[in-house]
Amino acid sequence: MRQRGFSLIELLVAMSILGLLMVAAMPSIGTWLDNTRIRNQGDSIIAGLQAARSEAVKTNQNVSFWLVGSSSAPGAPGDECVLSNASASWIVSTTSPASHCAGWLNTSKVVVNRYMGGDSGRVSINALQVNGSTAGTTVTFNGFGRVANSDAIASIEVAGSGGSTYRNLRVWLSPSGSVQLCDPAVSSTTDPRKCPAKPAPAGP
Repeated sequence: MRQRGFSLIELLVAMSILGLLMVAAMPSIGTWLDNTRIRNQGDSIIAGLQAARSEAVKTNQNVSFWLVGSSSAPGAPGDECVLSNASASWIVSTTSPASHCAGWLNTSKVVVNRYMGGDSGRVSINALQVNGSTAGTTVTFNGFGRVANSDAIASIEVAGSGGSTYRNLRVWLSPSGSVQLCDPAVSSTTDPRKCPAKPAPAGP
């Protein structure tokens, strides 16, 4: 019995259908990738905060978490290393790394940990103090693991660079030093992803 394979027309039709399916799936794949980037940046910030707190408790001294960037490219700190509430990069150290990145990242013992964010073009960062409007660039933990500075970061918004379909996240930091990655879009009080209520700004 003669065996019959695919004809050229059948192959072209199958390829056309496959192409249409791929085009239809591209927007959802792009959104999924961006949501993954948002999650990765949120997890990175949580890891940095936990590293700073753990080091403070372990050494019984103040240790700080700093968001650092560059004056020309906030997400990619250069040698000058400026403090930036909009940067995905961070350094855990006992002293401010501002203007010291060039030498510190290779030689200084005051740097406990660091992360140089690479997805800042697709993910926006906005760190704020407890009043919800003042930019925050650092948080210091004391030997008990509690927040020690009055101008500490209280929340960090981690969001997609545009559009309304992203699963944006928020890093939440309590005065006791505990950190949480939550979803500001969740409203159910029984959902563990729900963000805590923002405290009211202090009165005059």
